[in-house]
Amino acid sequence: MIIVGQSTLPIHDFAEVIFNHQQITLDPTALDKVQVNYNFLQKFSSNKLIYGINTGFGPMAQYKISDDSLLQLQYNLIRSHSSGSGNLLPAHLVKALMVARLNSFMQARSGIHPDLVHLLVDLINKNIAPCIFEHGGVGASGDLVQLAHLGLVLIGEGEVIFGGVVRPTAEVFAEQNVKALTIHGREGLAIINGTSAMTGIGMTNVIRAQKLLDWSVMLSSMVNEIVEAYDDHFSYELNIVKRHRGQNEIGAQMREILKDSKLIRDRSEHLYNPDNLDQEVFEDKVQEYYSLRCVTQILGPIYDTIQQAGEVLENELNSVNDNPVIDHENNNVFHGGNFHGDYVSLEMDKLKIAITKLSMLSERQLNYLLNQKLNQKFPPFVNLGVLGLNFGMQGVQFTAVSTVAENQTLSFPMYVHSIPNNNDNQDMVSMGCNAALMTKKVIDNSFEVLTIQLMTIVQAIEYMGCQDKLSSASASVYNQVREIFPAFIADVPQYKTQKKIKDFLETAGSFTPAQAS
Repeated sequence: MIIVGQSTLPIHDFAEVIFNHQQITLDPTALDKVQVNYNFLQKFSSNKLIYGINTGFGPMAQYKISDDSLLQLQYNLIRSHSSGSGNLLPAHLVKALMVARLNSFMQARSGIHPDLVHLLVDLINKNIAPCIFEHGGVGASGDLVQLAHLGLVLIGEGEVIFGGVVRPTAEVFAEQNVKALTIHGREGLAIINGTSAMTGIGMTNVIRAQKLLDWSVMLSSMVNEIVEAYDDHFSYELNIVKRHRGQNEIGAQMREILKDSKLIRDRSEHLYNPDNLDQEVFEDKVQEYYSLRCVTQILGPIYDTIQQAGEVLENELNSVNDNPVIDHENNNVFHGGNFHGDYVSLEMDKLKIAITKLSMLSERQLNYLLNQKLNQKFPPFVNLGVLGLNFGMQGVQFTAVSTVAENQTLSFPMYVHSIPNNNDNQDMVSMGCNAALMTKKVIDNSFEVLTIQLMTIVQAIEYMGCQDKLSSASASVYNQVREIFPAFIADVPQYKTQKKIKDFLETAGSFTPAQAS
């Protein structure tokens, strides 16, 4: 059971809820503070003009709302902003959004009634996902449109995804004994005024990006292994003189993965041996291609980028991203812009650029294995059949190249794409949810590219017949993949196998050193 509100919600606990279906509960002390915060606002707001309580919203804030219309104002806000379009967010991303919104509310600075947090817990634990659309939010007053669709379900309207099926909210609530929210004060504004859509999606991006990086290190190590590369480019001595944490972490992982390999070569035994110097032209490469030799330098910055993104997203997850901020401890209400999503937007742009580079490295390593003129070791396209009659991995290479090209185009930043709107009240916007969704697409694509690379690696191992010389980590991956992807000689459609291996990459334990050996 994951406790929300006890302290900060770390990325590990967040992942347990989203990917491992852990149930959540609320910390009683934090829940008491939510009640205190609500009571304070009720008392403080009398005889004062406070944005979103007795005023209109955005550029309409100049209009005072009569006392008999205050609650209707909140319902109007939710309904009017439920205007999303495009594809529905997958249920696990909606759960991530709800966990992020709940965690912000549990900071007790939003002036909301405790009924709201109890309802969110109920939806999360029962896997009831409001229907929320990809398109709508500009990430300035938070994710207004996406969160409005959350609000629509919370008040018992709209539709939800339950059991994989889209159904009317009222029907599912009645079936699951869920009580819809009754607005008490400013719950409408509190629900939609925050960065929880971009943050929830962004947190899942960071988690999946880390798994991609783990696999990229694993597959890069296996490629170096099967081409019998030299070991000095991932050695401690070479990497330690470059003072970047990421590079040295990647080097350490590669050394751990390959520590018992019988294929990796020691340069001193080959090129530093005087007995091997009586040639004018060496058949063996003195140095490997950059996609093999510079893995630590390429994946190192990606490691650092993921770490930075994780820190920023975790900070956002545990922040108050509402407006105004209801501060019962200082007996005041502060108006500002904590709902602005620039922190998330910028990190998502950096992350998607980093993951695009990861997919480019994968594609270049794939190309090396498939091009016999480069590797001088395998048949064209690692074809185990009759050359000319059979095609090996030729067909799937097109898919990998096409997908990497899409990643490269998607890598143009959203962070600098501000477009003023809302009668120019929102004259600088973050486009944070767009940035997070585009990063998700790049990550999805990259799993597809690594799938094709992994298929090619195991076919190359089959051709070499070197299974007994692999490191124990590489052999473990090889054996698991062969259970779902038998060696093939005759040409067969591969698209169903690609889906199985992509699912394996997404769900299998990551092969970081502690798990690989």
